[in-house]
Amino acid sequence: MSARPVKHSVTLHGHRTSISLEAPFWAELRAIAQEQSKPINALVAEIDAARGMDSGLASAIRVYVLEAVRSRLP
Repeated sequence: MSARPVKHSVTLHGHRTSISLEAPFWAELRAIAQEQSKPINALVAEIDAARGMDSGLASAIRVYVLEAVRSRLP
């Protein structure tokens, strides 16, 4: 997998926006959305709503994915 960020568009608050994340983060974000039985746009909207104003959306997604992976560890 490439370490270079990959841009994908999502719909957030009725508008299309591009988010750049590395491929492993996209893969894990999709897996989390599937585990939670929700569309990726809905999961990204939840992450966006929970993030502080001092962090960017891509950073908030990375932290969310990291926390989700850590929660699975023994």
